[in-house]
Amino acid sequence: MAIVSIDQIRIGFNRRPVKGEKVKELQESIRTNGLLNPITVDKELNLIAGLHRLTACRLLGLEAIECHIVNYENSDQSRLAEIDENLIRNELEPLERSELWLERDQILERMGFRAKVGDNQYTVKGGETVSLPLKRTAELAREVGYSERTFQHGKQIAKSIHPEVKEIIKGSPIADSPTALLKVARAGSKERMLAEESQRAWELAQGTGDEQELSRLAEVMVSARAQQKQLQILAYNSVMAQREAKLALKKGQRQPEVSVAGDQLRVRVGEEWMLGRHLVYCDHTASSQFRNLLPSNAALAIATLSETWEHNYLVDEARVVAVLRSEGHIYNFYRQNQMPFQYELILGNIYIGIFSHQSIPQPQTPINIDGVEGIVNYLINLYTHPNNFVIAPFMGNGEILIACERMGRICFVGDENPSLVNRGLLRWQQWSGKVAEKMGLVS
Repeated sequence: MAIVSIDQIRIGFNRRPVKGEKVKELQESIRTNGLLNPITVDKELNLIAGLHRLTACRLLGLEAIECHIVNYENSDQSRLAEIDENLIRNELEPLERSELWLERDQILERMGFRAKVGDNQYTVKGGETVSLPLKRTAELAREVGYSERTFQHGKQIAKSIHPEVKEIIKGSPIADSPTALLKVARAGSKERMLAEESQRAWELAQGTGDEQELSRLAEVMVSARAQQKQLQILAYNSVMAQREAKLALKKGQRQPEVSVAGDQLRVRVGEEWMLGRHLVYCDHTASSQFRNLLPSNAALAIATLSETWEHNYLVDEARVVAVLRSEGHIYNFYRQNQMPFQYELILGNIYIGIFSHQSIPQPQTPINIDGVEGIVNYLINLYTHPNNFVIAPFMGNGEILIACERMGRICFVGDENPSLVNRGLLRWQQWSGKVAEKMGLVS
């Protein structure tokens, strides 16, 4: 043991961030009982274990700290000991744990190390016991309760997710979901492999002096990485949207019914109603009157396919148009209408055509959502952000209107059936506790 000045201890750039609550608990314990468990550093005073303890001591104003100094032959051994110390902790998120698994295996490969059955993890160097990586990472994973399959999936997550997408994921609700992370990792796999192949080819071509070939390979590599990133961001958005849709259904779309003024409505054809920030129109939604009410920059339009479809104009009003229909001759609709078709989603027993003037990447992750309300929530979460405009040319049961109210989007909804509009307004009033305002007849 040794007493070392806190200012002399070096903290690696790849250390996990400290958790504030844990530091506070340690501060109280150290203030009352002193430091019961010394931190661990190597002979260069690089921190191996005890970042939270070190942080707590620093915040308490201590100038020195008790250390256990271990003697490692090189920086790889030091980093392996640090990784092992982190892996035995249970508070790691799956993405953090996966990255440590991958890094540990990469170090073992770099060292040319292969463990043998029966080897002990500890050995003696110069009379001092030190921890050496005599166990494969998969074996260590099993010892703390992870299966070989979980370990392999973890390495796939760490290796396959684009670095910028990892930064988006960290701290998000799916950071602790291995299933969701695996879906993101598997998106853009062809693009990732193309980038890796181009990287290897570029490295081999460096000795040839062929600048044209080097430039071509570099362009392929950059383009493939960009496509991988785009597809993985889409996969991330998709799994987040599924999560939000299922949470919405679990919590229930309705709030407890409340009594509000004006809960007896009588909607007539030609009327416009303001529902907070939302606008509702009662009349034919293919008419110029409804189209004149619409914003010019809607993010999404959601429509159900009717026998008399006259809504191709939607693709000029919204970035993405989603057309819902039950199983049937939906491809006839795709071929006959003039909207630019992008791809089809199948959610439960609902077929959804996605149309846009822009290229819209298709989610590659499996989507398991049933029910119109769940589908509406998924589409809104996938293609819009808070305060975006959403167009709904059919009222239905008010699913789109209620979803927009709940998620902070602005809905422009219409229907030529006054009873459907009336029911949608009443449902919105009951859900929100607000009062709808009639704006008057269209001139």
